[in-house]
Amino acid sequence: MSSNKRYLTCGVDSTIPLELQLFLWECIERMPAPKDYLQVFELKPVGILQSITHRSEEPEYHMEYIIPMENPIAEKVYIIDDGDHSTMLLANEY
Repeated sequence: MSSNKRYLTCGVDSTIPLELQLFLWECIERMPAPKDYLQVFELKPVGILQSITHRSEEPEYHMEYIIPMENPIAEKVYIIDDGDHSTMLLANEY
């Protein structure tokens, strides 16, 4: 997934701050191989912090992060790898 071209939808561009987009890509880069074609991120505000739950099904993977963020958001984000490129999109854009 790390050597693929990366794309994002207009929804992600207008909803997810750039620093958070970069953090999500980095989460995938740090995962052990093999990696599922579908990565799921659930974003939730926890006070002034951003909670991020990262999971995938095959192989099963689960990681949670809490990071400081000026304006934490609630959103579900998918990153889908088709072998040639990876696309970040909001769950409601799927």
